Amino acid sequence: MFVQTVDYCSAAAPARFVDSLRQSGFAVLVRHPLPTRLIETIYRDWLDFFATGDKADFRFDPARQDGWFPAEVSETAKGKQQRDLKEFYHVYPWGRIPPALRLDALSYHGVANALAAELLGWIEAALPSEVAQDLSEPLSGMIKGSPNTLLRVLRYPPLRGDEPAGALRAAEHEDINLITLLPSASGPGLEVRDRTGQWHAVPYESGALVVNVGDMLQEATGGWLPSTPHRVVNPEGEWAQSSRISLPLFLHPRGEVVLSARHSAASYLDERLRELGIRT
Repeated sequence: MFVQTVDYCSAAAPARFVDSLRQSGFAVLVRHPLPTRLIETIYRDWLDFFATGDKADFRFDPARQDGWFPAEVSETAKGKQQRDLKEFYHVYPWGRIPPALRLDALSYHGVANALAAELLGWIEAALPSEVAQDLSEPLSGMIKGSPNTLLRVLRYPPLRGDEPAGALRAAEHEDINLITLLPSASGPGLEVRDRTGQWHAVPYESGALVVNVGDMLQEATGGWLPSTPHRVVNPEGEWAQSSRISLPLFLHPRGEVVLSARHSAASYLDERLRELGIRT
């Protein structure tokens, strides 16, 4: 398998996890501690929220980047012409959250953030000395007190058949942040590209947790860990007739953290958001 499946409870989990990230930029964890029932409840309740007009009351703030991003301002992947076929909501503990959804969203943000910090610790412990010594500070220190870690609730709507030519639910892209945690989505579609250009489907079965390296971690480690292109393709058959919900947590450092001679975390994030068309 291009992306390894790793048992979180195994004694060999940290080594196998980092090995998979080194080889593919991705790993799949099973028997992880994230609460499946809470994830399923969030999927159900946010799907109802996206179906109502109430979401317009939480339209995103361009400066703060919190709130609801409608399909017409969805991201355009770098180098692509068509916007992604999706809408989403940015959840930050300090941001605006619909009151009925707040408790579960913040509960999940907390447990997922704690697991992300643990996994970042696995990575930190595995870094070669020559990579670790070039970091501006330990990876675990980069996220301490960070207000920037983002929980995104994503809805990919059913396909109507009149989508613009070439438009995908999520076009080929890399994530911006340090690492991303993505519990099983409500349907298939996630694919990862290998170094030869071949695409590989990633499991979406209940209980699987996809973790991938973001551009900031690639930048900070001088490429020791790769940020790998991935996409969400348009499904066929019955899957095309239903919404797909997913819940990525993007682990971000504090804005002032120096990633490299080229970038701080803040400058890198600003550059990428402008490229995506969601910041002007």
